[in-house]
Amino acid sequence: MQTVSAEQTALALPFATLVPALRDGFARGATTPPRHHHVVNADADATLLLMPSWTDGEFLGVKLVNVFPGNNERGLPALSSAFVLASAVTGEHLAVIDGNELTRRRTVATSALAASYLARPDSRVHLVVGTGHIGSLVPAAYASVLELDTVLVHDRDADRAARFAAELREQGHHAEPVADLAAAARRADVITCATLATEPIIRGEWLRPGTHLDLIGSFRRTMRESDDECVRRGTVYVDTPVACDESGDLTQPIAAGVLDPAAIAGDLAQLCRDELPGRRDADEITVFKTVGSGLADLTAAALAYRHDH
Repeated sequence: MQTVSAEQTALALPFATLVPALRDGFARGATTPPRHHHVVNADADATLLLMPSWTDGEFLGVKLVNVFPGNNERGLPALSSAFVLASAVTGEHLAVIDGNELTRRRTVATSALAASYLARPDSRVHLVVGTGHIGSLVPAAYASVLELDTVLVHDRDADRAARFAAELREQGHHAEPVADLAAAARRADVITCATLATEPIIRGEWLRPGTHLDLIGSFRRTMRESDDECVRRGTVYVDTPVACDESGDLTQPIAAGVLDPAAIAGDLAQLCRDELPGRRDADEITVFKTVGSGLADLTAAALAYRHDH
């Protein structure tokens, strides 16, 4: 059985290849049961997540994710994951792939894929909020689908924002750190949030007509990056319907009666199958909420495995 390291996973999943593969994967579909949550230690909020998915006659896989928040006090990452890939024909195990890098890359690639349908094609200014493990890959993923001129970088740690903007400039991007989030949001054509916020950080009143808002961070009901006005003004799309049950960006406005679940325009599979038109006009505000999908994991894992076969 093959072992694919984080470095090998990154090399096998360039965005120019991964984004089209995800487009095909969402269009084809896969059997993807709901993710399983198991409490390992309630006092420490330690959790085991299992994310299975398979396609008939091809691949079967499951991502195992250990979330141990207490590791922050130990100087260790709070999250550790691995993806186990097998043949859906014989059940033979084929590979164990670094789950952290796979998740990181498929997450931002999924958002970039959605932006290819929902952002204005002439979008030029991209605001990235959050420069952590996920946010730091956002500009590279978006560069594979949009011709963006400027990247604005905001982080609650201003020094981190400045360092990341400097790194982007070294890579050839026109990038600048921004402290005033409201002013930056009003400049942006595309806004991507990749934070662990539990209170809204983006206000709907800041969004000018034609903005695309991409929400990555909130994966629990208690987490939220956008306020009610964002979903009130915007046309909302999700990566999968599960987002309506798992993310506070949707569950909270739904509970408050601000957002009708029936008003959600659709999901990424429908966009990829051309069952939905995507952006309707230049002034429409679009909102995309992703919580992650076992289908995206399986697609990325198959791509990583095939890289060396």
